[in-house]
Amino acid sequence: MAGWTTRRWLSTGVAAALVVLLALGAAGGWVLARSSTLSGRVIDVDTPALVAAVRLEGALTDQETGVRGYGLAGQSIFLSPYHTGADNQRKYTGQLRALIGGNRAAVADLDELDRRMEQWQQRVGRPVATAPSGAPVALAAQRADEGKRDFDSVREASAHLQQTLQRHRDHSRADLRSTGVLRNWIFVLIAGVILALTAAVFAGLRRGVTRPLEHLSSDVRLVAAGRFDHPVDPMGPADLRQLAADVESMRGRLVHELEFTDRARLQLDEQATDLRRSNAELEQFAYVASHDLQEPLRKVASFCQLLQRRYAEQLDDRAGQYIGFAVDGANRMQTLINDLLAFSRVGRLHTESSSVDLEALFKRTADVLSMAAEDSGTELSHDPLPEVTGDPTQLGMLFQNLLSNAIKFRSPDRTPQVRLTAGYDEDDGLWHFAVVDNGIGISPEFAEQVFVIFQRLHTRESYPGNGIGLALCKKIVEFHGGTIGIDPEHSPGTRITFTLPGSAPAAVAAVAEETQR
Repeated sequence: MAGWTTRRWLSTGVAAALVVLLALGAAGGWVLARSSTLSGRVIDVDTPALVAAVRLEGALTDQETGVRGYGLAGQSIFLSPYHTGADNQRKYTGQLRALIGGNRAAVADLDELDRRMEQWQQRVGRPVATAPSGAPVALAAQRADEGKRDFDSVREASAHLQQTLQRHRDHSRADLRSTGVLRNWIFVLIAGVILALTAAVFAGLRRGVTRPLEHLSSDVRLVAAGRFDHPVDPMGPADLRQLAADVESMRGRLVHELEFTDRARLQLDEQATDLRRSNAELEQFAYVASHDLQEPLRKVASFCQLLQRRYAEQLDDRAGQYIGFAVDGANRMQTLINDLLAFSRVGRLHTESSSVDLEALFKRTADVLSMAAEDSGTELSHDPLPEVTGDPTQLGMLFQNLLSNAIKFRSPDRTPQVRLTAGYDEDDGLWHFAVVDNGIGISPEFAEQVFVIFQRLHTRESYPGNGIGLALCKKIVEFHGGTIGIDPEHSPGTRITFTLPGSAPAAVAAVAEETQR
């Protein structure tokens, strides 16, 4: 029984309770049926039979009285009670036989009464009743003593029948009373058993379910409050003990995971310290790169150009070409250093978030790129733009790199068109932007490669640059909590999509309405 589950305990208890209740219910039903049968026997059989016996005796007495009066007076009027009594005798005798069919003693008494009444009828009743009227019947006087003895015998038989019926009724009433007492005891027992079962159910639930659950809940609350060293003790039925064992196993795993987490946190703290030291060293390197490294490059370029101007007559064309290579290399190195510094500053410097009006930001970027757009004939346009939260400097760099790339990689076969679209998605709560152009486009197989730093798809002779622009855009967008990518299905040209968190589109509608005015 120690391995019994809560379900088995409950099933066994309910089954036992049902068996007991069914047995008591069957006993209660039997005693109710018994009481109903006995009550029906007393009311519908014994009492009507006794009443019929008394009335039968009256009918017999009426016959004797009528015959005796007719015998003395000889007048027909005295025979009326005789005939009425005879009819009533047949009536009540039939009723009695219908009522006492199962009472052998009463049936025997009724047969004896009929026999004695028939004997009186043969000797006295019918001979006197059939004698001529008008004068006293001599036969009545002759058989007066014999008739009296016979009718006394009839009365005795009638009294014996009534006594038999009375005893039978008394016996039925005694059975009814004893059955009523038994019925009361059975219902008291049923009520007591129901109360005992109710108390047993509450006690069983308390001991087998509620108390183990309270104990388990107390242990779990202690563990949830942070006392991970507190063991969870199993108690109660097998399934609750198994649940407690599972919780204890989970607590053990949590303790192990917490120990591992503490060790990992210590390692992370050490790594964070190393990272802060490394960032400080990188900042020092950036300072050196922006000042100490660029100064020699400027000197190399300046003195090479000075050398070319001062000794131009003494140098041949090849020497002038070499000097040009040196100046171009120094300039590219300086540009590359500036781009690397800009890339390293994303997320480290200029990280103050504020509300940025993208309408105004687009206008400033378009002004900066106005000469390039005018020289190339590029048409710049945009959808109504919202306000977003972010770093205005970095978002400006994002717009400038994306728009300048769209202008730079234009197609010679068609008029360059660049458009910035914007739309709010209620499902993810982000603004979805896209810079769409009709330029030379990007092949789908290079859709991921273009966002890697220093990855170029064209030579510097065809398109100038260091291959850092889109990598810088990706870093800026991801720093602001968005994503960036290339739509491979767009053609002709390129469609670069990116997302930024921002406010609901109601602000954009206001901006669009103001723009139309």
